[in-house]
Amino acid sequence: MPDRRTLLLDAALAVVADKGMKGLTHRAVDTAAGLSEGTTSNYYRNRAALVDAVLDRLLELDATLLRDQGPAGPPEDVDELAGQLASMMVMLAGRHAGLTRARLALSLDKPDSVTAGHFQLVGGLEQALAGLGVPDARARARDVADYGDGVLLHLLTVRRDEQPDAAAIAAAVRRLVGI
Repeated sequence: MPDRRTLLLDAALAVVADKGMKGLTHRAVDTAAGLSEGTTSNYYRNRAALVDAVLDRLLELDATLLRDQGPAGPPEDVDELAGQLASMMVMLAGRHAGLTRARLALSLDKPDSVTAGHFQLVGGLEQALAGLGVPDARARARDVADYGDGVLLHLLTVRRDEQPDAAAIAAAVRRLVGI
């Protein structure tokens, strides 16, 4: 069983995923965690402290996801990279949709909180594309990252009742890369 702080932060992420940032209150977290009223405020005295801790937990979960679900090594070619990215988007919109919804809500409320992660993602994509000999890797990496953000948003909103098509996503990534 997770420690109490982890339990509270995971409950807070579930609240944000379900109700957005306006729904994130100490009382809502207590209820979601199944703990007595006042528990969250004992650990996180104010909303700012709670939000900061939630952001840290999100980064921790993202790192774990990338380590456990990410590719084992650099892609051999653009097709493999496109497939890896498509699989990741399908996973983030499916099995980890709650985490993705929470990430999107937090990023709208605290845009600076996602800046470092975004640049890390774009940098990794740029490095992979450059390693594959793709021209103008920096611009294409940014385009692919922006596309991925848009796909995730649409898969969680306007296309939430559709089954994601990994092959179509991979084909779009290949088009963006110019291959």
